[in-house]
Amino acid sequence: MLKKVRQMIGRYDSIIWIRVVGTIMVTFANFMLRPFLAIYLYDKLDNNLLVAAMVVGLQPATSMVAGLYGGSLADRFGRKPLMVASLAIEAVTMIGFAFADSLLHFAVLTIINGVGASLFWPAASAQVSDVVPEEQRGEVFALLHTAVNVGAAMGPLIGVKVYQMNPAIAFFTCSLMMGLYCLLIIWKVPETLPKKDRTSSAVLQQTDGDDGENQAFSKQPKMVLREHKLLLAMTLLALPVSFLYSQVEIVLPQHLKTQYVDYLNVFAMLMTVNGIFVVCTQMLIAKYAEKFPAQRVILAAYLLLACVGVGYGWAPTFALLIVAEIFFTLGEMLYGPQIQKAVSVIAPEEYRGRYFSIFGSNWQLTGTFGPSLGALMFGVLGGGVWFSIVGAALLIAGFFQYGLVKKAMAYAEKCQSVTEEKLTDKQVVI
Repeated sequence: MLKKVRQMIGRYDSIIWIRVVGTIMVTFANFMLRPFLAIYLYDKLDNNLLVAAMVVGLQPATSMVAGLYGGSLADRFGRKPLMVASLAIEAVTMIGFAFADSLLHFAVLTIINGVGASLFWPAASAQVSDVVPEEQRGEVFALLHTAVNVGAAMGPLIGVKVYQMNPAIAFFTCSLMMGLYCLLIIWKVPETLPKKDRTSSAVLQQTDGDDGENQAFSKQPKMVLREHKLLLAMTLLALPVSFLYSQVEIVLPQHLKTQYVDYLNVFAMLMTVNGIFVVCTQMLIAKYAEKFPAQRVILAAYLLLACVGVGYGWAPTFALLIVAEIFFTLGEMLYGPQIQKAVSVIAPEEYRGRYFSIFGSNWQLTGTFGPSLGALMFGVLGGGVWFSIVGAALLIAGFFQYGLVKKAMAYAEKCQSVTEEKLTDKQVVI
């Protein structure tokens, strides 16, 4: 048993295990708070669901704008500075939320928090691509997803009790965990950006021009978006998945409120089931999923999530609601690692941060408009019809994403074969 544990630990770079520990810390605190943040704002803002949704949407809106630069900054200055800055900003804003008491305060803090959040994931995802061989990336993304759900399994049920007692405690706990993770990265995580790609705005190359004073910055390669159509199309078709998540955070609690008296505990139970199921099965499912082409796994994920939309909307009993949540969990376990792997294999080394930043913008886009649109549609159509529409969008998008991921994996295989041929030619010459 001890030998197997050592083999497991030795299988991945130490950076990955530090990320796992830090992720558990932060997500535990986040899930004490996040499932109830929309409800907290709803209560603070005079029970106005639309205004609360708009405030919630400010964070991803800011992240979407700032995130376009976050990936570029990670490719230019390195992964570590961006991750440290992100956690520091978020830790400070969490303390601010505990004392906020007006719409303006919540809005400003949400915007600042969005800037901080946008810096972390492009750099963190690119870091995985830096240190993990391609054939292990699906496993590592699955491992990190498991770490997220260790926190998700423990956080909600504790969070609902803390929320009912004093929401400020959850904000302070979240800030503390982010601060500790920030210090852990500073202390233990080295920079992983390949040296040949590192540039710094502080380093100037002096050149002699007509006036003798021209200066040129050392610049990273320019990225022209129209030349990366496959990435853009995959990002577009990922929107229904992230849109479903945006509805879970603000519309689902209100939908449950119409069906259950103790809806907060019902909502917390769903989050806990999700977290526990992921922790117990994510790595097994990830290893099993590696036996199949990525496009088939991703199609299966979309189909499961489409069923979830219908289940959330129409489940007549708590037991069937739990079944829907298990489908949601299976879908996200299949989708997350494989779609990130697909992005990683088509990302040129010099564009890794920007590729993950652009693909990640699907979360910010739906997080910006999803809550407000969901609040409006919930009021007009009701939860059942609205979640069914989201499910239908997932069904349609899944078949198109299947084709794109198949193309992405074929492209990666072609690039790998070309590289192997070049290496063989060099050996022959030698």
